[in-house]
Amino acid sequence: MKYDNEIKRICIYGTGGVGGFFGGKMANKSEIFKELEIYFIARGDHLHKIQETGLILNTVQQKEIICKPTDALENYNEIPAPDLILICIKGYDLDAAVDKISGNIKNDTIIIPLLNGVDIYNRIRKKLQTGIILPACVYVGTYIEKPGVVTQTGGEGKIIMGKDPNYPLFVPSSIIDLFNNLNIDHEWVGDSFPAIWEKYIFIAPFGLVSAAYDKSLGELMANSKLKEQIQKIMEEIISIAAFEGVKLKETIIEESLEKANNFPYETTTSYHKDIEKGKKNEGDLFGGTIIRLGKKYNIPTPVTEKLDAIIQNKL
Repeated sequence: MKYDNEIKRICIYGTGGVGGFFGGKMANKSEIFKELEIYFIARGDHLHKIQETGLILNTVQQKEIICKPTDALENYNEIPAPDLILICIKGYDLDAAVDKISGNIKNDTIIIPLLNGVDIYNRIRKKLQTGIILPACVYVGTYIEKPGVVTQTGGEGKIIMGKDPNYPLFVPSSIIDLFNNLNIDHEWVGDSFPAIWEKYIFIAPFGLVSAAYDKSLGELMANSKLKEQIQKIMEEIISIAAFEGVKLKETIIEESLEKANNFPYETTTSYHKDIEKGKKNEGDLFGGTIIRLGKKYNIPTPVTEKLDAIIQNKL
């Protein structure tokens, strides 16, 4: 097994908002770095538009960047085994995606999952015995504006990543050099699990309370009872994190609550929007994960269970 891998072939598995942002930046730069092969996995009208004209990426710095990958297709197994895979999908699609990846991967393929959740690494590793999985989290606000067009609405556009616990001797110089060359904002932290849990302790409580009570972030922060429920869910998550061996900052609750004040009053969470519209949602990412890990470690999670029940009754 090599521990510092040359990266020439890259797959963006899921070229939606997040995948389109990072994959688009890579594909745009690949016109300079001719040796790179960039493959987009997408579907539907979005895929067809990318195949016809390329992906149009609008960032906060630059508009209408034309990004043409080596190829864009729906079937992952039609591409050569990649050196690097960015998994950019929703949690409910993860198991099926990993099953597909498992049949077309090299021993030293680097996999960076860019989806929310504190158990993503374990879920992938449970199914995938090969490959180097770098636990990661991402800070970027993006969406598919229309087929073939991805627009950034905010966020740093940054990937925070760390070592695969199964490969502690892995040297990250190849991925760091690649991201530097392609202008991908990133941070290598060695142990990325505290950063992953820090993001989760913000998105999960606000997602649950906003979806349960149909409130915006501003409305939640203005309501002392709802704000108290958010804080109690944060406390439940901190207790679970301790059993997972993740130490969070003592000020994490105060800092997480303060983050909500940085958003416009009317901002709603994506989980709230999906529940409101009756769309397929990431309930397992929010209530499901907290309740499941709470039972695993015999940690009471009454507030999460109450809100999860309210949300499930809406479906």
